[in-house]
Amino acid sequence: MGQGLWRVARNQQLQQQGYSGPGYLAREHGRRVAANNVSNTSHRKQAQGGIDIYHLLKTRKSKEQEGFINLEMLPPELSFTILSYLNATDLCLASCVWQDLANDELLWQGLCKSTWGHCSIYNKNPPLGFSFRKLYMQLDEGSLTFNANPDEGVNYFMSKGILDDSPKEIAKFIFCTRTLNWKKLRIYLDERRDVLDDLVTLHNFRNQFLPNALREFFRHIHAPEERGEYLETLITKFSHRFCACNPDLMRELGLSPDAVYVLCYSLILLSIDLTSPHVKNKMSKREFIRNTRRAAQNISEDFVGHLYDNIYLIGHVAA
Repeated sequence: MGQGLWRVARNQQLQQQGYSGPGYLAREHGRRVAANNVSNTSHRKQAQGGIDIYHLLKTRKSKEQEGFINLEMLPPELSFTILSYLNATDLCLASCVWQDLANDELLWQGLCKSTWGHCSIYNKNPPLGFSFRKLYMQLDEGSLTFNANPDEGVNYFMSKGILDDSPKEIAKFIFCTRTLNWKKLRIYLDERRDVLDDLVTLHNFRNQFLPNALREFFRHIHAPEERGEYLETLITKFSHRFCACNPDLMRELGLSPDAVYVLCYSLILLSIDLTSPHVKNKMSKREFIRNTRRAAQNISEDFVGHLYDNIYLIGHVAA
């Protein structure tokens, strides 16, 4: 009887813990099914992983056997588009493999015009045997010559028929080219004031704030490192050009080329004062307004204050 009571108590305990016969068997069956599912899933993943690695190795091997894509097998438009992203050196190397494609005139014409935006020869009927690839080599040679000696560089362009002997054509060439050494260019423009005059007229300062227009001007025509006659000439030419591009604004503000000249000089001095590490006591906004209006009395205080804010926030106008 004692054993019977123990079995009854034990069965009640197992039922409370969830180990009754039917429940236990059901859960045990569910556990085994879940374990089988996990095992099957793991096996499938391993098998799938093996298949993926196999395909990757097979694809890689086939690509190694095939080598690079042959551009000649592609449509010409697509091949030219791909080659158009190459520079001159890489395009010459590509011509060793795809001679007909890489020597195409449209590709070399794009390279010429993207580097030298204006040449007199662009607007002429090409001579017999003309090649844009050959023209690129001549333009590159002429640019290197210019960076060593500006006069010899310009003479080289003229001797090859690339540039006409005209200040206006030379100015357009300089304006549209970014490969010329700015120090040599500054020396050349200082000597060729006729080219400088035409170069200034190519700038359009319409609806531009004065300090921003001055920055754009000095990006194309670099200011000298020291004050002198050439800097005064540049500021004078800029002042007249800025007024010519903004006649309505000049009338509204009551500004003349002489007043713009004073403002430009004040902006240059302020730029040096605020950016130079050697100047400890920086000019305040009130001091700048007072000094500027003392030189140009017709200028409003708000306008001069905006000029100061621009230099303070953006930086030097001739950097």
